[in-house]
Amino acid sequence: MAETRTGCVYLVGSGPGDPGLLTLRGKECLERAEVVVYDRLIDPSLLRFASPNAERIFVGKEAEHQLLGQDEINRILISRARDGKTVVRLKGGDPFVFGRGGEEAEALADAGIAFEVVPGVTSATAVPAYAGIPVTHRGFASSFVVVTGHEDAGKARTRLDWAHLAGESGTLVFLMGLSNLDQIASRLIEHGRAPETPVAVIQHGTRPNQRTVLGSLADVAERVRAAKLGPPAVIVVGEVATLRQRLAWYDNRPLFGRRVLITRAREQAGALAALLAERGAIPLELPTIRLEPPTDWAPADRAIALLDQYAWAIFTSANGVRYFFERLAHHGCDVRALKGVRLGAIGPATAAALSAFHLRVEFCPAEYVAEAIVEGMKQFDLRDKRILLPRAQDVREVLAEGLAAQGALVDDVPVYRTLPAGDPDVARRLFTEDQVDVVAFTSSSTVRHLVELLGNQAPRLLGRVTVATIGPITSQTARELGLTVQIEAAEHTIPGLVAALEAATEKRKT
Repeated sequence: MAETRTGCVYLVGSGPGDPGLLTLRGKECLERAEVVVYDRLIDPSLLRFASPNAERIFVGKEAEHQLLGQDEINRILISRARDGKTVVRLKGGDPFVFGRGGEEAEALADAGIAFEVVPGVTSATAVPAYAGIPVTHRGFASSFVVVTGHEDAGKARTRLDWAHLAGESGTLVFLMGLSNLDQIASRLIEHGRAPETPVAVIQHGTRPNQRTVLGSLADVAERVRAAKLGPPAVIVVGEVATLRQRLAWYDNRPLFGRRVLITRAREQAGALAALLAERGAIPLELPTIRLEPPTDWAPADRAIALLDQYAWAIFTSANGVRYFFERLAHHGCDVRALKGVRLGAIGPATAAALSAFHLRVEFCPAEYVAEAIVEGMKQFDLRDKRILLPRAQDVREVLAEGLAAQGALVDDVPVYRTLPAGDPDVARRLFTEDQVDVVAFTSSSTVRHLVELLGNQAPRLLGRVTVATIGPITSQTARELGLTVQIEAAEHTIPGLVAALEAATEKRKT
């Protein structure tokens, strides 16, 4: 009789919110996981590290409500491990810092289940750091104390030694204490802490919607109410809180808090989302297009069979590169089939896609539009030269016509097509609920398809936000559809679009 394999449980700390704070070991565990049991406070993007086939179980713990009790969570961990599964218990912050990881580890040990603890970056230090507050500083505090704020500070009997906490010369960091902020401040003052002691309250720490309120023990609760801060929040008590005014860095980034809607296809959105997040924006993804193979591969197949007859192959997008080389591989060919063919690219992103195949681009125009390719190719003698254009189906004819006018024999070959995507109800809700500050359009097709999604409400809804485009062709399409374009990238690339957003945001501030 075969022996039953018992699985293992990894108690993984995901950090306080910013997905970039997940440890390498935590990522490794997620990649191996067959079951992921996760809390409310983790960033959902972390789940992408797990296999698509992994079972995902949301246990939804928060102060006011718990989807599953701790005993039920323990039961799930044990039962899945006994089924031979590799289980990741993904928790916010560090599992052993007010994360009940110790209780879960005890339950696993009692059940004879192997487990590993993967420490996470604790919110006790990371959240103040993101607010520009070092919990220790040679000139202010040589120690810090981390305290649960979840316990009702106003109850008659408490496990907290308020006299000791009030007399502590270092920094006090309260986690999960926002609902008890009045009582925390009162108890500290009651036991001797000066009412004017600086306090910082940081909501959604390490996330793009982070907010910080500064005050003193005497007035911080009122200031927090006025600012309408809610959980999750970290409370920092001590002189170090004053350093925020000089050291704030995270929320001083150029696009901090700006909610930017990305309309690209899902597989393309990552690069733009990463650049926006790096600069402090909140990327919102609403793919309005999806990429599919062309309706007919025959033209591409004929071109591939005759590749040695082409003088040039000019690519107008990274997507065209990807689909063309996938089709090349489909025929059992590789980059050697392009021997003797000179390569052109519309811009640096397309050139980089070709470079990934170790191919050298001989021509890239100074301006990344079809008209610039036509003008730039005049430096070459194209008379009777065959040129291959592997690109999207149903695109503007200006490039093919312009090259043909120079005497070239142009084969305009579709290697992919863009189709509408997105849920109209989701799209309309984003705008009617004022969840968007800026819409970023990276192509004419993204403009057309978002307008189609919004229907006859498009001009009104898009008139409430800032419209930003990657270049003049996209801007022209937007204007033809009745939109007002406020921002247009000078360099028609993803980094150029982000730079244009930064410049416009800085101008608005000043």
